[in-house]
Amino acid sequence: MYYPKRAEAYIDLDAVSRNLENYRQFISEGTDIMCVVKAACYGHGDAAIAPYLQDKHGIKYFAVSNITEALRLREHGIKGDILILGYTDTDEADKLCEADIIQAITDLSYAKELSSAAGGKKVRCHIAVDTGMTRIGVGGSAEECAKQISQILSLDGLKVEGLFTHFAVADSDGQDNSAYTDMQTKKLLCTYDLLKKDGIELEHLHFMNSAAGVYRPDRRSTLARLGIILYGLMPNTAKALPFELAPVMTLKAKISLVKTIEKGTQVSYGRTFTAPHDMRLATITCGYADGYPRALSNKGYVLINGRRAGICGRICMDQFMVDVTDIENVYAGGYATLIGKDGDNRITADDIADMTGTIGYEIVCGISQRVPRVIISNNTEIAVL
Repeated sequence: MYYPKRAEAYIDLDAVSRNLENYRQFISEGTDIMCVVKAACYGHGDAAIAPYLQDKHGIKYFAVSNITEALRLREHGIKGDILILGYTDTDEADKLCEADIIQAITDLSYAKELSSAAGGKKVRCHIAVDTGMTRIGVGGSAEECAKQISQILSLDGLKVEGLFTHFAVADSDGQDNSAYTDMQTKKLLCTYDLLKKDGIELEHLHFMNSAAGVYRPDRRSTLARLGIILYGLMPNTAKALPFELAPVMTLKAKISLVKTIEKGTQVSYGRTFTAPHDMRLATITCGYADGYPRALSNKGYVLINGRRAGICGRICMDQFMVDVTDIENVYAGGYATLIGKDGDNRITADDIADMTGTIGYEIVCGISQRVPRVIISNNTEIAVL
């Protein structure tokens, strides 16, 4: 398998399995797992991971962001239910029907437009209920939501199969946050029960995300939407999980040059780093065009030969420099670990997020498509995306 030996993201399918099985033990027997594979599996590569989840683990439900992602899953051989969690232009109604994709209904007006656009067909859909995320969904009191949903159910061009909502703070500690999630849950369940009282019973009612599936499982949720935990990252680094995550992505990059510089030498754009003494620098073949955050300039580090090598100067588009003065056997052609384990040291996407003021989700999603995804199973390379 050829790929340019520059910067590579290694994707461990065995780690996906461990995270899935650890999560599965927390959810109720009557709850199925819906794997959230949007944004190419949060930057890890849907062409390998989604079929693996289906074929190896029997996953029947998948969630994506948009119709392009949904159709790509069909091209990759995904046969189960695919739910689009976001907006789809009503002009795409035919494609939704042809590919048997489930569309989220964002509100009553969108439902009417989509129904009209269906042209005599029926678009499968789940109705989003805005219980407090304030993003998409029918809103108002539970009674008002139930009334709007009843109107949506009467539309000829839609086949409504479920209701769902999304929690805002299920991954956070504190009485306030817990009460907020309780409120969101209560509103959705009340809406569903009002519909049931009128003889309307839908196949699916789902509200558990990665965090809720672990911290507050609820047997009334027919689906648990497993996202970030599947990829071995924390929903919230401030709140511990009851099991150890297996990070799925390891990011490595080649060392292209090792050189000695004298005390006082200034390094990289803007001359933001001045050598405090004679030192050795290694140039790493990765940069912000690869998705490695420029915000790590002068404060991040990589791992080389099991040791930390601090970043010197600004990270460039394609390269950056690190201090290897005290690290032995560093040479051009060797590798640096940017995300992953090397010896007894590890650096995670969550660690990088903490250093740059963001979340691990953004770090892995941001690794650009010019970085090959090298798929690993049983410590063997099986594909390159």
